[in-house]
Amino acid sequence: METNGPYLPQDKIFTADRKLYAKLDLKARSRGMRHEPTPAEELLWHRLRGNQLGVKFRRQHSIDRFIADFVCLPHKLIIELDGAGHLEPDQAEYDKGRSEILAELGHRVLRFSNDQALYETEKVLQAIKANLQKV
Repeated sequence: METNGPYLPQDKIFTADRKLYAKLDLKARSRGMRHEPTPAEELLWHRLRGNQLGVKFRRQHSIDRFIADFVCLPHKLIIELDGAGHLEPDQAEYDKGRSEILAELGHRVLRFSNDQALYETEKVLQAIKANLQKV
Protein backbone atom coordinates (compact mmCIF):
# COMPACT_ATOMS: atom_id res chain seq x y z
CA MET A 1 0.00 0.00 0.00
CA GLU A 2 1.35 3.42 -0.91
CA THR A 3 1.84 5.99 1.84
CA ASN A 4 0.88 9.61 1.61
CA GLY A 5 3.56 11.88 3.12
CA PRO A 6 4.11 11.43 6.84
CA TYR A 7 1.18 9.06 7.24
CA LEU A 8 1.34 5.29 7.54
CA PRO A 9 -1.38 2.75 6.82
CA GLN A 10 -2.70 1.15 10.00
CA ASP A 11 -5.61 -1.21 9.24
CA LYS A 12 -6.55 0.94 6.23
CA ILE A 13 -6.56 4.05 8.42
CA PHE A 14 -3.70 6.46 7.89
CA THR A 15 -2.01 7.59 11.08
CA ALA A 16 0.84 10.00 11.64
CA ASP A 17 4.35 8.59 11.74
CA ARG A 18 5.38 9.41 15.33
CA LYS A 19 9.10 9.05 14.64
CA LEU A 20 8.92 11.54 11.77
CA TYR A 21 7.02 14.08 13.85
CA ALA A 22 9.36 13.57 16.81
CA LYS A 23 12.33 14.28 14.52
CA LEU A 24 10.63 17.38 13.11
CA ASP A 25 9.89 18.57 16.66
CA LEU A 26 13.52 17.98 17.65
CA LYS A 27 14.73 20.02 14.68
CA ALA A 28 12.34 22.86 15.57
CA ARG A 29 13.56 22.80 19.19
CA SER A 30 17.20 22.87 18.09
CA ARG A 31 16.51 25.86 15.82
CA GLY A 32 14.86 27.66 18.72
CA MET A 33 17.78 26.89 21.02
CA ARG A 34 20.21 28.41 18.50
CA HIS A 35 18.40 31.73 18.94
CA GLU A 36 18.65 31.66 22.75
CA PRO A 37 22.17 30.56 23.70
CA THR A 38 23.47 30.76 27.24
CA PRO A 39 26.39 33.17 27.77
CA ALA A 40 28.75 30.16 27.92
CA GLU A 41 27.38 28.73 24.65
CA GLU A 42 27.64 32.11 22.96
CA LEU A 43 31.27 32.55 24.03
CA LEU A 44 32.33 29.04 23.00
CA TRP A 45 30.46 29.27 19.68
CA HIS A 46 32.35 32.49 18.94
CA ARG A 47 35.59 30.48 19.31
CA LEU A 48 34.43 27.35 17.41
CA ARG A 49 32.57 28.81 14.45
CA GLY A 50 34.11 29.41 11.05
CA ASN A 51 36.61 26.52 11.17
CA GLN A 52 38.77 28.34 13.72
CA LEU A 53 40.05 24.99 14.99
CA GLY A 54 40.49 23.65 11.46
CA VAL A 55 37.19 21.73 11.47
CA LYS A 56 33.53 22.63 11.14
CA PHE A 57 31.35 22.63 14.23
CA ARG A 58 27.57 22.81 14.31
CA ARG A 59 25.62 24.11 17.28
CA GLN A 60 22.39 22.79 18.77
CA HIS A 61 22.44 19.89 16.32
CA SER A 62 20.07 16.92 16.65
CA ILE A 63 21.67 13.48 16.89
CA ASP A 64 19.37 10.52 17.35
CA ARG A 65 16.86 11.76 19.94
CA PHE A 66 19.18 14.32 21.52
CA ILE A 67 20.30 17.87 20.81
CA ALA A 68 24.05 18.37 21.16
CA ASP A 69 25.31 21.80 22.17
CA PHE A 70 28.15 21.54 19.63
CA VAL A 71 29.25 18.75 17.31
CA CYS A 72 32.02 18.18 14.81
CA LEU A 73 30.40 15.55 12.60
CA PRO A 74 33.50 14.34 10.69
CA HIS A 75 35.29 13.66 13.99
CA LYS A 76 32.10 12.53 15.79
CA LEU A 77 33.02 14.83 18.67
CA ILE A 78 30.23 16.31 20.80
CA ILE A 79 30.81 19.20 23.19
CA GLU A 80 28.29 19.68 26.00
CA LEU A 81 28.16 22.69 28.31
CA ASP A 82 26.44 21.97 31.59
CA GLY A 83 24.87 24.46 33.97
CA ALA A 84 24.39 23.96 37.71
CA GLY A 85 21.27 21.84 37.13
CA HIS A 86 23.45 19.09 35.71
CA LEU A 87 24.92 18.53 39.18
CA GLU A 88 21.56 17.27 40.47
CA PRO A 89 21.68 13.45 40.88
CA ASP A 90 18.76 12.74 38.50
CA GLN A 91 20.16 15.03 35.80
CA ALA A 92 23.68 13.64 36.24
CA GLU A 93 22.31 10.10 35.80
CA TYR A 94 20.39 11.17 32.67
CA ASP A 95 23.53 12.85 31.25
CA LYS A 96 25.56 9.69 31.89
CA GLY A 97 23.01 7.53 30.06
CA ARG A 98 22.81 10.02 27.21
CA SER A 99 26.61 10.03 26.84
CA GLU A 100 26.61 6.21 26.80
CA ILE A 101 23.98 6.11 24.03
CA LEU A 102 25.91 8.68 21.99
CA ALA A 103 29.10 6.65 22.51
CA GLU A 104 27.29 3.54 21.24
CA LEU A 105 26.51 5.57 18.10
CA GLY A 106 30.24 6.22 17.70
CA HIS A 107 30.46 9.72 19.19
CA ARG A 108 32.87 11.00 21.81
CA VAL A 109 31.30 13.38 24.33
CA LEU A 110 33.25 16.08 26.15
CA ARG A 111 31.46 17.80 29.03
CA PHE A 112 32.43 21.14 30.49
CA SER A 113 30.67 23.31 33.02
CA ASN A 114 29.39 26.71 31.97
CA ASP A 115 31.94 28.22 34.36
CA GLN A 116 34.79 26.39 32.63
CA ALA A 117 33.62 27.71 29.25
CA LEU A 118 33.30 31.25 30.61
CA TYR A 119 36.40 31.51 32.80
CA GLU A 120 38.78 28.84 31.50
CA THR A 121 38.03 29.16 27.79
CA GLU A 122 41.58 28.48 26.62
CA LYS A 123 41.78 25.24 28.67
CA VAL A 124 38.45 24.12 27.19
CA LEU A 125 39.68 24.87 23.67
CA GLN A 126 42.93 22.98 24.32
CA ALA A 127 40.96 19.93 25.50
CA ILE A 128 38.79 20.12 22.37
CA LYS A 129 41.87 20.40 20.12
CA ALA A 130 43.50 17.43 21.86
CA ASN A 131 40.39 15.31 21.28
CA LEU A 132 40.20 16.34 17.63
CA GLN A 133 43.69 14.89 17.18
CA LYS A 134 42.61 11.51 18.64
CA VAL A 135 40.84 10.47 15.45
